[in-house]
Amino acid sequence: MKTILLLEDDENLNKGIALRLQREGYEVFQAFTVTQARELFREKEISLIISDISLPDGDGISFCREIRKTSNVYLIFLTALNQEVDIVNGYDYGADDYITKPFSLMILLSKVNALMRRVEKKDSYRLRSGGICLDYHEMKAYKNSEPIVLTKKEWLLLAFFLENPRQILTKEQLLEAVWGQDGQFVDDNTVPVNISRLRNKIAAEEIQTVRGMGYIWTKEAVKEA
Repeated sequence: MKTILLLEDDENLNKGIALRLQREGYEVFQAFTVTQARELFREKEISLIISDISLPDGDGISFCREIRKTSNVYLIFLTALNQEVDIVNGYDYGADDYITKPFSLMILLSKVNALMRRVEKKDSYRLRSGGICLDYHEMKAYKNSEPIVLTKKEWLLLAFFLENPRQILTKEQLLEAVWGQDGQFVDDNTVPVNISRLRNKIAAEEIQTVRGMGYIWTKEAVKEA
């Protein structure tokens, strides 16, 4: 069963969301504080997190940053904040989607279903290129068997390179593959900045710049079951 961790301190809203999601066949683990959510995330196998931002013992963004150190689980922020800067900050800290209060449960459900379809597409296989390995089931990356801490966008960027090795990929192709799915706020520096960060984190020379054309992953990649 696909599982959801729901972190919302408003008891009535928490129960209402949980009931609606359970009717749709999801298993929902309810948390009202960051402490409870942290414990549930450690104990359960979670497919998606729905988190408020303002919480009695912390905030959802800090919790998201903590989760992103070890996991690329899908995450939706729920909050009364609705200014563009708050939305951008939510995405920068690793959110996959964002919904402001008050909201329709049907809209939330549609966002949940969309992300869960991505969960269903994950296969239990790995892509390996040189010392770099991507685990598609856990959405984790390794170098020489040691884990690499990547943001979700960095992981998707690396995955797109390994899925298209030895091919010149334009900035437009990378934007569409990695950022085009959710309409996040991007600018002309998004691709080069993220590629620079990715190069530093994987400490590898496989990503090369092709002047005036784009970028290329220079080694072959092998799929492993």
